[in-house]
Amino acid sequence: MIKYLSHSEIDKIKWDLCIKDSVNGLIYAYSWYLDIVCPKWDALVEDNYKSVMPLPRAEKYGFRYTNPPLFTQQLGVFSTSVLSTESVDQFLQHIPKEYRYIEMNMNTLNRAKPDTFKARELVTHLLDLIPTYEHIYANYSTQAKRNLKKALASSLTVAKEVPPQKVIDLFRANRGKEFKHKPAYYKLLHTLMLICLKLNLGQCWGVYTKEKELCAGIFFIGSNKRVIFLFSGANKIAYETNAMTFLVDQFIRTNAQRDITLDFEGSMNPDIARFYKGFGSTETHFMQVRKNTLPSPVKWIKEAQFKRRIAIK
Repeated sequence: MIKYLSHSEIDKIKWDLCIKDSVNGLIYAYSWYLDIVCPKWDALVEDNYKSVMPLPRAEKYGFRYTNPPLFTQQLGVFSTSVLSTESVDQFLQHIPKEYRYIEMNMNTLNRAKPDTFKARELVTHLLDLIPTYEHIYANYSTQAKRNLKKALASSLTVAKEVPPQKVIDLFRANRGKEFKHKPAYYKLLHTLMLICLKLNLGQCWGVYTKEKELCAGIFFIGSNKRVIFLFSGANKIAYETNAMTFLVDQFIRTNAQRDITLDFEGSMNPDIARFYKGFGSTETHFMQVRKNTLPSPVKWIKEAQFKRRIAIK
């Protein structure tokens, strides 16, 4: 039986045990992670936490809605047993009617046929790190191998304990200028990074030039045998020397023959997707479901905002 629970009713110990033992558990779904990215989250729970689905909750203009929190690519239904299409559909149908706008990224093991929802496919890129480095490298694209050769000739070095704020600053001073994120975005990101490090679930790697200047950095998070490429920053020198290719390669080299999967976390951007595929990763799809029962004209405004948002991604 599926029940709706408000935030205060959720047993977070049982919740986290479910995510830990889930066949499709992800770090995004742990209670502590959700508490950071969306303190007001409710949930749907089946039986005694056999299966669960978080409902990140927000309110605007008096209407309740749920949409993907920042730094949370996938949520959906998590279960200690294999999920059928029907069971995923049942969870979606149990979302309370009080949620007048629903936008939810399911996870890669959630397949559904939601008649009352609009659905579209999103992608992530996964790389199995169980094989030897030599085997993984053999599947690099010609371009990736060429970029790596150039990086190796640039006297770059890798550091595995870079302060997260330095990577954030690197992003803000370069590509971040295109996005114009508010200060709260970076404050939340930094908080998340520090807590992941404290829990030994985060790693912040960086690349330094021969002049000892940080030119690229990646923050990785991981649990449930999956390491996720959460955030990165790079400057002009990094692009000129292919430092990001060098950094990812060093991470792969260090972690090869471990029972983990590297999740590049996207992207729908063809150029970024090509970069991820260059390491031999596999394009993997997951569903985004939407339902808009807001009254007009709020409904039209929300639809226009959604179309504008996906157009620039």
